[in-house]
Amino acid sequence: MASAGSGDVLTVILLSLLAQGYSPSDAALLGAYVHGLAGDLAAIETGYQALIASDIISNLGKAFLKIENHETYA
Repeated sequence: MASAGSGDVLTVILLSLLAQGYSPSDAALLGAYVHGLAGDLAAIETGYQALIASDIISNLGKAFLKIENHETYA
């Protein structure tokens, strides 16, 4: 999660949630959670050492589905 671009991914997630009408505090909470969950899901496939920002992006859909389906962590 400390790779180049991962903070940019978080910023885009937060901005998209704000644009959808979430309050700033809700966007911050949900955005940080979904960013971390997508990163954890990506790490299952690639490992934490090889994780890059595009891996987080690739797993955002899975992360949102897990939240919508009330599934527990990874």
